[in-house]
Amino acid sequence: EERAVVRKECAAIRASINEDDQDYRHRNLAKLMFIQILGYPTHFGQMECLKLIASAGFPEKRIGYLGLMLLLDERQDVLIDLNHSNQYIVGLALCALGNICSAEMARDLAPEVERLLQFRDPNIRKKAALCSIRIIKKVPDLAENFINCAASLLKEKHHGVLITGVQLCADLCKVSSEALEYFRKKCTEGLVRTLRDIVNSPYSPEYDISGITDPYLHIRLLKLLRILGQGDADATDRMTDILAQVATKTESNKNAGNAILYECVETIMSIEDDGGLRVLAINILGKFLSNRDNNIRYVALNMLMRATALDAQAVQRHRATILDCVKDSDASIRKRALELLYLLVNENNVKPLIKELIEYLEVSDQEFKGDLTAKICSLVEKFSSEKIWYIDQMLKVLSEAGNFVKDEVWHALIVVISNASYLHGYTVRALYRAFLTSTEQETLVRVAVWCIGEYGDMLVNNVGMLDIEDPI
Repeated sequence: EERAVVRKECAAIRASINEDDQDYRHRNLAKLMFIQILGYPTHFGQMECLKLIASAGFPEKRIGYLGLMLLLDERQDVLIDLNHSNQYIVGLALCALGNICSAEMARDLAPEVERLLQFRDPNIRKKAALCSIRIIKKVPDLAENFINCAASLLKEKHHGVLITGVQLCADLCKVSSEALEYFRKKCTEGLVRTLRDIVNSPYSPEYDISGITDPYLHIRLLKLLRILGQGDADATDRMTDILAQVATKTESNKNAGNAILYECVETIMSIEDDGGLRVLAINILGKFLSNRDNNIRYVALNMLMRATALDAQAVQRHRATILDCVKDSDASIRKRALELLYLLVNENNVKPLIKELIEYLEVSDQEFKGDLTAKICSLVEKFSSEKIWYIDQMLKVLSEAGNFVKDEVWHALIVVISNASYLHGYTVRALYRAFLTSTEQETLVRVAVWCIGEYGDMLVNNVGMLDIEDPI
């Protein structure tokens, strides 16, 4: 009896919808919601929800949105299309799912997507792999369901499927330690073979960019190898030869080659290498510093800053090039190079480097003087084994950029001068000479006036003369 009533009412509602009866539209939708709650199909009324939402009145909109929540079931529609006989419709459903998939949809539709990873058409497998990435990001618990299918994609010959399979494996490793261990043991050697085949492959117009076969796949493979090699010496051993081959054979005169080299360097820096590869990687970064492209030089400086923590000695070999970057016309390059140079300074090279930096301080622009002055003062204070050298360098800085010296720095200088009684005469005469030529530097004037006030008699009488100075 209930079914008969529902059938009769549904027929009346369909007739009203066909007649486009606007007065009873919200009532019809309310009835459909009740019928839906009873468990009967109401999909024919879904468009009425959208029409009510588009209306101007609040009561109509209220019913429209309520109906939208109850009557629309996107999971059912997508599921139907994922099982469609037309592969292009399946592809459309996968595209939609890959873009709008929620956690609930992911749980319901994951088995179908997993099945499509083994579909006969490569385009469907590619779309299914991308959709799987979305699913495991939304519901990491589902990652273990995709491990075997993802591993099978790494054997693909079709580059489009392979690149999405590599990305799927990388994302699985990030959300599942089980997947990470599985790929380390089962897939590292296969990935190395695949990368070697691509590096040694002949010209292929379908995938060629600037004379390099599929640099995008190169980079994806290197990123996955980096994930597998981090913290695992065995996996690292299996990939060292191919990383060395990529680093030495890839041409650096095109952007595509530079992108691959950068990714190779990033991988070498991240894996458990004993040092031989790392020196090769740092030398590549040294070549990047001579590139005319500021972007390439900037990323090289960033990477070298990381490399100093791993092998500072290898980075030291490129100190002269880094110093040239400090004098570059690009503000970002200058700042990053100065930060890197600061990390490279030690007891053995501090004096020549400080000499170079102070000479550049004379000609540097006003925007950079503040950073440069702060770094010089910090280094002089940190590596001042001799008080006379410390005082000499600080006086040079005060003469060239005294207005950029912070209060605590010149306060510390005054303390050092006070404690070095054997240098009082030398210091007061040096400050007096500097004061005569640099009266516009306010901080220098303050220190000079204080020193002359304290030790003026030594200035007048040339007391405590050193062999290295001339009398006033």
